[in-house]
Amino acid sequence: MKKFIIAAAGLFLLASCSKSFLDKGPVDKKTIENFYKTPADGMEALTAAYDGLQYGDYDNITLVSEIASDNCFGGGGESDLPWKRWDRVENDVNLNEGAWTRYYTGIYRANILLAHLNDIDWGADSTLKVRYRAEARFLRAYFYFDLVRMFGNVPLVDHPLAPAELQMKQAAPADVYKFIVEDLEAAAADLKPVSYSAIPTSEYGRVTKWAAEALLGRVFLFYTGYYQQPDVAGVLTKAQTRTYIDDVINQSGYGLVDSFPTLWQSSRKAFVGEDNKETVFAIKFTYKGLGDWNKHDGNRMQVDIGIRNAVDTPYYKGWGAGTVTPKLWNSYETGDTRRGATIISINDEKLGVPTPFPQYTGYFWKKYAMMYDDRPDQPSIGGDFQIDNYYDFVCIRFADVLLMGAELNLDGDLAKAQGYYDRVRDRAFRNHSHTHTLTNDANGLQLIFKERNLELALEGIRYWDLLRQGMTKTKAEIDNNSTDPQFQVTFRPETKGLFQIPQQEISVSNGALVQNPGWSN
Repeated sequence: MKKFIIAAAGLFLLASCSKSFLDKGPVDKKTIENFYKTPADGMEALTAAYDGLQYGDYDNITLVSEIASDNCFGGGGESDLPWKRWDRVENDVNLNEGAWTRYYTGIYRANILLAHLNDIDWGADSTLKVRYRAEARFLRAYFYFDLVRMFGNVPLVDHPLAPAELQMKQAAPADVYKFIVEDLEAAAADLKPVSYSAIPTSEYGRVTKWAAEALLGRVFLFYTGYYQQPDVAGVLTKAQTRTYIDDVINQSGYGLVDSFPTLWQSSRKAFVGEDNKETVFAIKFTYKGLGDWNKHDGNRMQVDIGIRNAVDTPYYKGWGAGTVTPKLWNSYETGDTRRGATIISINDEKLGVPTPFPQYTGYFWKKYAMMYDDRPDQPSIGGDFQIDNYYDFVCIRFADVLLMGAELNLDGDLAKAQGYYDRVRDRAFRNHSHTHTLTNDANGLQLIFKERNLELALEGIRYWDLLRQGMTKTKAEIDNNSTDPQFQVTFRPETKGLFQIPQQEISVSNGALVQNPGWSN
């Protein structure tokens, strides 16, 4: 932890080359002493915090968590060992260094802005200060939620640290989750309830009240499930969470698009486009880095998951990470439009079989697949296919909010829960004849969990949904006892599903940080 704080101490404000409001010109190095004077300075600092969302390479949390789940194997080439180690729950002392550093860098940037909001001359417009504070607190909570889900035991840094504070001990998870909830509730309270249809297109990608409320639902469900608690650290109850989620469903103006396949770029001309009414919150990406590896503007996950070393139209090439399991493909019922929109089947789509590589299954990600006609290195764009992919990642979809609402209302208002659940399932089959009747017991809950994976597969949700059902359920689903050694996977419950804290961070902490159970130093 000491390493990243020292590296960030100069506050190098990186203006992102992302879309719309993130399209800013280059910003030179500036010091705290000569910065934070005007609202424009505040916007640059806020942009730097948003920029942290774009960072991620082979260790993107969405890809890593899908590989760690039962949806995907590691895949990739012979030398792509990190993906295989996440898949097989294998030891690698600094495997997660990138994630640890990335999230604390984002937290640092949010903390710096929050600490200096009062130094800015806001003039007569106090609402701008309130909005920037709310967005920064959401981003800090978002970074912390990913961090604490991955590692469980992490330092809680709520302000820019002085040198004497650099070697902090890990906080109790309950304290971190309490902090996340307080940030999100403050953001939800301070952000105006602007309906989706009234959001200016120039502000797509910015945090909204609805995103904060939706993330509160996700935090509540994970914490109470994983830690087997009735509420989140005494600060967020189920009743309060129901209210937040119902508010998003009924007041936000978001909704389901008519056809599930049209949500994804692979639907080509039928694609409804980014920032559609189902996108509650998304990370924005752009091709405008144009081959500059010093920038982090492109969605690198798109090249990671592409069919390895094969250009087979309509798809473009990639590295073959996260090969999809036959189990996921076979879990969809006949007539479910989500299977063919979620997964590429080499055989069913009559594509050319690529050169064999480790953990090849014949199934790849169709969600977020890079399309040949829409690739960044086409002549009209001139980017690099490895780093300039520009399809946004949707962090929170309205369908997820509906299914959270169904789960939260299962033991309260069963009719409401059924209605939310039916909206998702009816859209998937394009009719009303494939419904299941929910019950307010374990059977009803399992129907919702199954629907969540069918709807949200390959969106970075499955692993966390398994963990909140307990280690026995997680192991039963993830274990794969194949006769082929490359597909053998054994989940280790002694890790409690937590990831390995980087040894580099433990070493520089001088004993302040302790490794998670089940992992060697």
